[in-house]
Amino acid sequence: MVQQYDLIVVGAGMVGATLARAMADSPLRVALLDAMPLDRPLEARPTPSGYDPRVSALSAASENILTRLGAWERIAAGCRSPYRYMCVWDGAGTGEIRFDAGMVGENRLGHIIENWRVQQALLDSLNTTDVSLLGSRQVEQLVQEADGWALQLADGERLQAPLIVAADGARSRLRELAGFAMREWDYLHHAVVTTVQTERPHAETAWQSFLDAGPLAFLPLQDRDGRHYCSIVWSLVPEEARRVMALDEATFAEEIEAAIEGRLGRILQVDARHCIPLRQRHARRYAQPGLVLIGDAAHSIHPLAGQGVNLGLLDAAELAAVLQAALTRGEAFASLPVLQRYERRRMGANLSMMLAMEGFERLFHADTLALRWARNTGMRWMDGLQGLKAGIVRRALGLEGELPPLARPVIEGEESPAV
Repeated sequence: MVQQYDLIVVGAGMVGATLARAMADSPLRVALLDAMPLDRPLEARPTPSGYDPRVSALSAASENILTRLGAWERIAAGCRSPYRYMCVWDGAGTGEIRFDAGMVGENRLGHIIENWRVQQALLDSLNTTDVSLLGSRQVEQLVQEADGWALQLADGERLQAPLIVAADGARSRLRELAGFAMREWDYLHHAVVTTVQTERPHAETAWQSFLDAGPLAFLPLQDRDGRHYCSIVWSLVPEEARRVMALDEATFAEEIEAAIEGRLGRILQVDARHCIPLRQRHARRYAQPGLVLIGDAAHSIHPLAGQGVNLGLLDAAELAAVLQAALTRGEAFASLPVLQRYERRRMGANLSMMLAMEGFERLFHADTLALRWARNTGMRWMDGLQGLKAGIVRRALGLEGELPPLARPVIEGEESPAV
């Protein structure tokens, strides 16, 4: 059986679902395909804290995208954890920088939200549209045809479309089948991820300490029943990650309490830990005729600044803008010249962020005395430069640079495209 569409998005995670929702009001027949079921609600992993370990730090630009697509309002306010401040310091020195959203007239730097809640909100919004949700489908083959591409599925089903978008993550099966060339390297670090209960409230602050062992981030989550929670990400060399993963809960709690210098008091409880190898990947090209990569399928970045999902959502918003403009002008929307407009607009921005994070990570792993002195002196100097810090805050919020329409600030009273 062959099913025909105009656009098939492979991967129903946050980025793929965002693109499908952004194109739902276009004249195209759109399908969103994923190996997981899409006909029943998603669920968080059961944990003592009640929080799923997979969270993202969403910028203001990402919030704008989700708002315009009718997804933001579907995330309960009690499940969105805003943070106004960020404190970054050198755990092996005296340098420290503090950022405040108020320095650019904003009331938050972003929100920490469990990934599944964002994904569910997008899927719920998609259920109000004509987009076909094709869950429990596994792609086995990708075949180029005269008028587009065909996906051969494991169940024998065959789907055809002039344009297919790979949004199927860092280990993209579609990217591999299409033969996209990649640049990738191992960071030689693993991320240890979990949720912890802290004695003191986080004070709407994202805390990040750069330690000799690797950067440790405490990301603020909403209090529950008077208890205070943070999601943590600790980037460690593999042997240190294995040692930390083997610790009993009490010893692990003591180590991270010491690592953050007791700024949030005692660590009272720790959820199950997860260890994730870190690799950086970047596709040499994002587009072929009728086939394009977005999100982690195109690039994956060190979780140092929590920018990965924000870059992916901007990919989806930019691609939607390019496709909508091509349709308005009567162009062949799946043609390489059209898709390369998206590639040009996003590749430079993504590479710039990746290089900045790579340089930042290398700087804090430098252990020579001269570099340590320069690093700490520079941090103290930068902390006094309000104009420079304001520019960094605006960049992190997504308030600077050329933004696709979906990512621009929402004007009060503006109609959302969502039903």
